Amino acid sequence: MEEIIMSTAPRIIDTDVHNAIASPNDLLPYLSKEWHDQWLLSGPGIASTYWSPLGVMRKDAVPEGGGIPGSDPFFLKKHHLDRYGIDYAILTGSGILGISLHPDRDYANAIASAYNDWLVETWLKASPKYKGSILINHSDPQAAAKEIDRMAGHPDMVQVIMASGSTMLFGQRYFHPIYEAAERHGLPVGIHPGTEGRGLAGPPTPSGYPSTYFEWHNILPTNYMAHVNSLVCEGVFVKYPTLKFVAIEGGIAWLPHLMWRMDKNYKGLRDQVPWLKRLPSDYIREHIRLTTQPIEEPQHPDHLNQIFEMIGGDHMIMFSSDYPHWDFDNPKMVLQPIRKDLRNKILVENAMELYNLKTSPLAAEGV
Repeated sequence: MEEIIMSTAPRIIDTDVHNAIASPNDLLPYLSKEWHDQWLLSGPGIASTYWSPLGVMRKDAVPEGGGIPGSDPFFLKKHHLDRYGIDYAILTGSGILGISLHPDRDYANAIASAYNDWLVETWLKASPKYKGSILINHSDPQAAAKEIDRMAGHPDMVQVIMASGSTMLFGQRYFHPIYEAAERHGLPVGIHPGTEGRGLAGPPTPSGYPSTYFEWHNILPTNYMAHVNSLVCEGVFVKYPTLKFVAIEGGIAWLPHLMWRMDKNYKGLRDQVPWLKRLPSDYIREHIRLTTQPIEEPQHPDHLNQIFEMIGGDHMIMFSSDYPHWDFDNPKMVLQPIRKDLRNKILVENAMELYNLKTSPLAAEGV
């Protein structure tokens, strides 16, 4: 990493902040008229499967003028970024990722494009602290690649994002046009949970549907394990050697187990993956990035440090708050159990490197 002048370097980068559309009408200026009625009546058009007794959003995150938490860029900046000294928020959307699981691919592509244009006009112009994620419909990889090409030139778009719920594992060649486009523009690809078991996606587990939100929420990391396993074994990181893949909001403690199991089996089954020239764990350390929220909370806090040691990749973990969701993590508190030499890497340095954010946005705001 380049040497940074600390007085101008970011202090905290939040890699998962959920910005929301205040009203369905807000998307209409960016959407072809043929889709207006469908959007207003059905939105992303995939049903929510599980009910949470806590809701999804923090009650104190409602904007001062009312409305949906996360829908006002100026209130979010004051309530979250300014309050905790966060220099950059990587925006990941709210309720829109499921568009990848809509059965009408043309509709899904149109909504993704309209959202990206709305994001630029509504959020990225509101503050230099906001950085955007290019939303794609991963069910149509050729169209997704074109959307990446269309939006990647915007200097504040710093990654590609798609739902983690899918009809196929993400390592399969069907998705490779997405990775080719992302690598061409130097953008990481992020996935976010919440769509498992919804829309076109299959059941959240190989044995069917959990009964409750609690049960469903507990096992979301299993889908991340499946995708990471697929990406490595199918040779995505051999074919696209500079690509980075971000597992957002999927937890961390599952990764050592997966790395160990993959490395062990590689020794006996490597003939099935002749394109892999190194241990699977080496590809994971080089290409996979994780975000902290919802970070595991063991009864003995030091066990978390042991998990990081088992992963062997201090560069892989980035801070995320999941604002304004109910299980939000406070950056001033959540990393206290983690050893001091790793905290700053997680809070800022690893995200600086991945998203190429070398200086604080304070100067651009006249501060």
